[in-house]
Amino acid sequence: MKVEEVPQDRGALAPTNLRDIYYALDENGNYRQVPSVGWEPKNEALSLVWENISDEAQNIRQEVLEGKKSPLAYHLETHLFSVKMLASYMDIPKKTIKKHLQPEAFAQLDDHFLQKYAEMLNITVEELKKV
Repeated sequence: MKVEEVPQDRGALAPTNLRDIYYALDENGNYRQVPSVGWEPKNEALSLVWENISDEAQNIRQEVLEGKKSPLAYHLETHLFSVKMLASYMDIPKKTIKKHLQPEAFAQLDDHFLQKYAEMLNITVEELKKV
């Protein structure tokens, strides 16, 4: 692809300072980095992915409101964390986090543990307790 052919299809990145980087040939035949605000097929794919994440988050939110899951489950989904990833970052067993996805266990967490979860998710403890 040549520099002038790098796609500039406005998508999710357009209103931000973020850019995709493509490698393209300049007029001298050398590869160089060229920033792009998006590419339509990628924009569509990302839009579908975010829509699926949003739908799943709303399903989990409903389960939290029904008392079937803890707010932690909702925040894991909205922050794109898996149990395995969070366990690794916090250096605790996956089974501990799975237990805390249950409303009864989550309700018994002390402030120290809630603070650790909140820090990992980059939210406040108050936000962690809500959906």
